[in-house]
Amino acid sequence: MYRFIMRRLIIWLFASLSIAFHGAALADMEKIRASGKLSFAVYEDFAPFSGKSGGIDVDLAEALAKKLGLKASFIPFPAGENIDDDLRNMVWKGHYLGFGPADVMMHVPVDRAVMKKNDKVEIFAPYYRDTIRLARSLKSIPDLKGTESLAGKRLGAEKVSISAMVLLGDATLRDNVQIFLTPAEALQKLKAGELDAVVATRSEIESVIGDDKQIEITEAPFERLPRKGWVTGMAVTKENTELANLLQAAINEMFESGEMAALFAKHGVRSVKP
Repeated sequence: MYRFIMRRLIIWLFASLSIAFHGAALADMEKIRASGKLSFAVYEDFAPFSGKSGGIDVDLAEALAKKLGLKASFIPFPAGENIDDDLRNMVWKGHYLGFGPADVMMHVPVDRAVMKKNDKVEIFAPYYRDTIRLARSLKSIPDLKGTESLAGKRLGAEKVSISAMVLLGDATLRDNVQIFLTPAEALQKLKAGELDAVVATRSEIESVIGDDKQIEITEAPFERLPRKGWVTGMAVTKENTELANLLQAAINEMFESGEMAALFAKHGVRSVKP
């Protein structure tokens, strides 16, 4: 009898929790619909995705909000020590300085380890795959045959980045590496002929280089780099399943209609579906 009662109690508890979570999700969406606004957390100074002049993530957020019959609002925030801090501050708890959380956080890594570690959030709707690339002057480096082709050349990268790490980690290259505050600064120097090559993300390179025929973008010849790159998506609180489902459907629609490709192209970046 005791086991039977306990079994019934456990079943009831799980059912109650399920109803409670569903109710919370409905309450969240009702609140969002009543406000007429959908708030998005976007990184500060993160070109070409977000910043004072907008970006891909900003345009995407506005398009998604419109599809849901809402108006987008934004909470720009500085990156924390790690993605766990950002998810805590901008999705489920709020920043200790008093801003956030937002309804949706943009540009979240769609990664199993991150998902497992952050069980209070739902990471979903992958919308881009980025990779590290090498942009080089064809005049200075007409042929690329591994890292040996970069020896003695003027190289650039952003500070505190994986690009800088791989360049400075090569003893044959590090003496000629220049570090910049942003990848855009390094890429502008490359365009001006003041650098021979720059290592940065493909999105950063494409957004600055444009259709410059004197510069070629290729795979960066460093073994330690993740060849498949990384996938970017969004995050909401774990309970807000209705919002996640609506946004996922909107993302799917944008890929199918070509709207996603057009949105990225506006910023000079080629859309890459994960």
